[in-house]
Amino acid sequence: MNWQGKTVGYALTGSHCTLEEVMPQIKRFVDAGARVIPIVSNTVMTTDTRFGKSADWQQMLKDITGNEIISSIVDAEPLGPSKLLDVMVIAPCTGNTTSKLANALTESPVLMAAKAQMRNLRPLVLAISTNDGLGLNAMNIAKLLITKNIYFVPYGQDAPGAKPNSLVARMDLIMEACEAALEGKQLQPMIIERFQY
Repeated sequence: MNWQGKTVGYALTGSHCTLEEVMPQIKRFVDAGARVIPIVSNTVMTTDTRFGKSADWQQMLKDITGNEIISSIVDAEPLGPSKLLDVMVIAPCTGNTTSKLANALTESPVLMAAKAQMRNLRPLVLAISTNDGLGLNAMNIAKLLITKNIYFVPYGQDAPGAKPNSLVARMDLIMEACEAALEGKQLQPMIIERFQY
């Protein structure tokens, strides 16, 4: 697919252990010629963890994309009227974000951007990373699976022995899932044995 002239909204939420894994995927879009607009949740914007400091992640996002980060609801709202994004991906998409999205709650920059994208009937791609994907969040994932214009990066159990309810997407398939979504298709197979790759 030709990414030249395409604008990707790339949103990150607080699965901090996954941030290092998704940074090369953002660079893939940039290297392919896409314009990437970074969007972060309040958690990513403000929380330092053993996986890295917030300021370092923010700087990395700016360096990779060459764009300022959308980090407030006010800054995310214009994405709707401007119809700026051809495709938006939330990667990683936490259980918290999944739950709020499935229940129409808009209380973070990422959720406002997602709402704007859905308003425009344009593809929204989710790369889930949640410890309760097969627990209480299963019903939220199910709601999103049947929602028009929402697509999933293929996902599976990442640690079925230690964490049987945990689901994590194949982050290395983010670009391919977005390409399929732009054609109105769900990348298949959607449910994979993630822990084996």
